[in-house]
Amino acid sequence: MNRTDSSKSGKARNADHRTRVTVVVALAANLVIAVAKAAGGAVAGSPALLSEAAHSVADSLNEVFLLAALRRSRRPADARHPFGYGKERFFWSLLAAVGIFVMGGCFSVFQGVEALRDGADETFTGYVAGFVVLGVALLAESVSLLRALHQVRGQGGGLSDPALRTVVAEDGTAVLGVTLALAGMALHMATGQVVWEASASLAIGVLLVYVAYRLGREARDQLIGEAATPELSGRIRSLLRAQPEIDSVEALFTMKMGLDSMLVAARIDLVPGLDSERVEEIAVRIKRSLAHTVPEADQIFLDVTDRPAGEARESPAATGERGGA
Repeated sequence: MNRTDSSKSGKARNADHRTRVTVVVALAANLVIAVAKAAGGAVAGSPALLSEAAHSVADSLNEVFLLAALRRSRRPADARHPFGYGKERFFWSLLAAVGIFVMGGCFSVFQGVEALRDGADETFTGYVAGFVVLGVALLAESVSLLRALHQVRGQGGGLSDPALRTVVAEDGTAVLGVTLALAGMALHMATGQVVWEASASLAIGVLLVYVAYRLGREARDQLIGEAATPELSGRIRSLLRAQPEIDSVEALFTMKMGLDSMLVAARIDLVPGLDSERVEEIAVRIKRSLAHTVPEADQIFLDVTDRPAGEARESPAATGERGGA
């Protein structure tokens, strides 16, 4: 492993450590809050509070998924998975989205429908218990959200890490969900109409379904092979075209293989008159230049065609190697 690879690996480990701390903070907060909400919801007979309890249980399970993603996605490549395990991060994030949809969104909608159909009677003591639990939950969720946003700012404001993106989405949704539950409970107490609390539960459910859909769609795109951003693809193409020995770039393909891993494959035509040894040297230099300019491009393949003596032929340089080799 060269110095560039070592530096990249060290930064990845540091980023993973910070993300792991953020996920653990969110997990601890959600476990405590889930128990408190469930107990408060049972005492108060509050559908909105029970919906929030389901929300916190779903978030707790999702944090376990994200911790698994952080651990498993950094395993080194092997014969069975020659491109590594980076996409495990996207798979576990997809499971987290499914958890939000099923355990959070569907249960919240069910609670809202049940409250509208059967009603809910709450005592003054139940209201007080519910407000206390939701107030504590709002504080804890806000602390967890601030921790996640602090890490986002520390990483330049980006949300490329699906684990961090999921935590931010969960905590942001939790803060909004607790606010809706507080509003629904307060209106129920003031008017005596359960429709307000039932509506809050339905709103929480719809919110969770929407968040699960957005997170799931992003994870799906990355799992099935998402290309690099147009800006990054443009940088790669410009670098290739800037090489004096390249006559044209016929095709460029990119695919994200993990959080900081990407495959780059290019079909290029070289200027006429280059011998085989020179073509090999050019191919190696181009790969190293690409790996230096785009550190995440750790799998680089060039399909090189040169035209010595006016005759097109496939060069033996049309082979792949790890970037920076």
